Amino acid sequence: MKALVGGTLIDGFGGVPIRNSVILIQDEKIVAVGQEGSLEVPDGAEVISTEGMSVMPGLWDMHVHLMINGHSDYTHWDSTYIDVLDPVIMPASAHQLLLAGVTSARDLGAPLEASINVRDRINRGEIPGPTIYVSGPFIQKAPYPNTEAFRWGVNGVADARAKVKKLADAGVDVIKLIDQDQMTLEEAQAVVDEAHKYGLPVVGHSHRPEEIRIGLKIGVDCFEHTGLSSAPEYPEDIMLMIQERAAKMNMGPLFWTPTVEGLYNFESVRDNPEKLDDPSWHLDLPDSIIADIKASLKYPGRMPYFQLTPVRKPTLERKFNQLKQSGVVMLIGTDSGIPMKFHSQSTWNELDVWVNEFGYDPMLAIKSATYWPSVAMGVSDQVGTISEGKKADIIAVRGDVLKHISLLQDVDMVIKNGKRVK
Repeated sequence: MKALVGGTLIDGFGGVPIRNSVILIQDEKIVAVGQEGSLEVPDGAEVISTEGMSVMPGLWDMHVHLMINGHSDYTHWDSTYIDVLDPVIMPASAHQLLLAGVTSARDLGAPLEASINVRDRINRGEIPGPTIYVSGPFIQKAPYPNTEAFRWGVNGVADARAKVKKLADAGVDVIKLIDQDQMTLEEAQAVVDEAHKYGLPVVGHSHRPEEIRIGLKIGVDCFEHTGLSSAPEYPEDIMLMIQERAAKMNMGPLFWTPTVEGLYNFESVRDNPEKLDDPSWHLDLPDSIIADIKASLKYPGRMPYFQLTPVRKPTLERKFNQLKQSGVVMLIGTDSGIPMKFHSQSTWNELDVWVNEFGYDPMLAIKSATYWPSVAMGVSDQVGTISEGKKADIIAVRGDVLKHISLLQDVDMVIKNGKRVK
């Protein structure tokens, strides 16, 4: 048995933190939670002091891309490394996430076989990483050139159902839908209906207004990104649709993953690129790939990917606040792996922007990174909070994380499934 003793516990439910906390862990489960003086530590338990620390559930990142590692040229990356995604790149990404305090993550878009293999190898304890929930390939109207390995096109209702069934039969955890505004309404509806038939949530891109409108019509469970390019805000009709869906309690929460930090922090990274030199993202990657990524990031200000970002950045807070006031439940997710965004650094940056730039309540932000993701993925009976019977996925940082959310950039202790991994 392990006993974490002395720290301030933020359990994930959002209530008042527990001072001088005691958490008892047997094998991979939490068996008791209490305070020094009232919860006794059994003789023979391994006592781990958390004095001076904030103790909280392991973080979730609800939007990662294990198959990419911050390289600025997707076309080159996809063609060069497609054969090493499964043995090298995706495992490296997963390991980096875990050491950053991420004990659960949703991987949204990668080749099917590699996605399932990496997830299952982590679950069997063969390689280190968070518990991964995979979508496998994106479902869209037509794959972009040379992306057929991880983007599946849909041609007609029967094909839409068949593609989703193929993913469900392979064992994915979630369906990722994109460009639903380019499908017929019947095709898009078939994707959602078939996914729901197999008990799989549907994650929908929300880059364009019509993607959101159609997503709401067909019953998408969770939207990704703030979208709408440089337009200043969501149109009124979309806000009304979101509010109406949020009002339907019988359907459960409508989830939204805004993924703002990659855009919000671009200019600061461009102007202060020192963080790109942080060796934390080299972990488990061969020197040749590290050199390739570095070379692609030589001129941070020149990347086509980010040229519109300075025009988009001022719109992010407005859209974020519209979502916050609309009744959706927002989730922490980052798009980790996009150019200049490394799995070892992304997740804490999202929390930092929410709290320190947008004024979001730190306790609610932590809940959006712990409790709510577990609800969205249907596993809140197993993880997401520090409470009796849950898996012991626990992190700790030295200091008061509610006062200084950026302490999460250097997590001191990571426990996953009851085992100390950092």
